[in-house]
Amino acid sequence: MEEGRMEVSGKKLDFRPQQVGEGHTDVPGMKLEFRLGKLEVDHMKTVDIDTNDRDKEGALAGGAAGVVVETALYPIDTIKTRLQAAQGGSKIQWKGMYDGLAGNIVGVLPASAIFVGVYEPAKRKLLELFPKNLSAIAHLTAGAIGGAASSLIRVPTEVVKQRMQMSQYKTAPDAVRLILAQEGIKGLYAGYGSFLLRDLPFDAIQFCIYEQLRIGYRLTAKRELHDTETAIIGAFAGAITGALTTPLDVMKTRLMIQGQTNQYRGFIDCAQTIMREEGAGAFFKGIEPRVLWIGIGGSIFFAVLEKTKSVLAERNTRR
Repeated sequence: MEEGRMEVSGKKLDFRPQQVGEGHTDVPGMKLEFRLGKLEVDHMKTVDIDTNDRDKEGALAGGAAGVVVETALYPIDTIKTRLQAAQGGSKIQWKGMYDGLAGNIVGVLPASAIFVGVYEPAKRKLLELFPKNLSAIAHLTAGAIGGAASSLIRVPTEVVKQRMQMSQYKTAPDAVRLILAQEGIKGLYAGYGSFLLRDLPFDAIQFCIYEQLRIGYRLTAKRELHDTETAIIGAFAGAITGALTTPLDVMKTRLMIQGQTNQYRGFIDCAQTIMREEGAGAFFKGIEPRVLWIGIGGSIFFAVLEKTKSVLAERNTRR
């Protein structure tokens, strides 16, 4: 490889190759090295040359991962929803485990793509702002930002899905049409506040646990994770987060499916009513299928996400 120049942050720098695929330069206050198409700055911080392509790949991978998880685990989610919606001694309906799946996927695909597409650049920017020992805060914040961005699509999708899981409507288009006719646009965003109270902490905690475990494992093993290892870490992150956020999920479910009955006047009233009429145990209804569902979902989601990102990146390098 010949000597040459590269431009970083508007400054032209000389580089001297040490061997094939490597080079370095020394400038005041900064040591810069490059390997395999990446720029590596102090403390192993990596600035990808093609960040826009990486963000697009992440969004596509997020959409694919979301669809795979939703399709594979939809019956468990249906059981969880029906358990949480059941009041008193009412029986659980076991038919129609896939009710609402097709319509839900229409929303899950763009919502998952938006989440990862926003999360990745937000994480990158926040990691630049926070010191290395506070990377967990960067991951928490990026997860919440990604969740907020995708919520505009996720909430209507969730409302339609859960009402169909309760057999309130036959098809997703019918559900949307009737909800709009009877409740207006706010009907599609029923429980929006409780959704944010559940999902922003959920997204933040899950991605923080996943990222921190991933970083720790890579530092210990001194190599990249294998697919199986990624799946195991994803399962652990999902299961723990699912258990911690079950009470919020119960309240979100009750608010979303109540429709015009207006049994609950809001998040606080919902919590008070459940506690008064059903006791504290009701806040953990459906925790077993939820932990199972989200644990397996985390395993599949992160494994598919990382694998798809890797495949897309490899394909782009061949162009």
